[in-house]
Amino acid sequence: MFGTIVKKYSSFVKYQQTYRELSRLSNRELNDLGIGRGDIANLARKASR
Repeated sequence: MFGTIVKKYSSFVKYQQTYRELSRLSNRELNDLGIGRGDIANLARKASR
């Protein structure tokens, strides 16, 4: 049970970090990467798995 909590927390922290880093990029930088601003949450969710 404790391991599950730690795993979920780690996943949440990774989601937040990824979301924050992608959000800091300009629209041009995101476009260069082929990412739309609306895709950030979904990409962060996938990265946190």
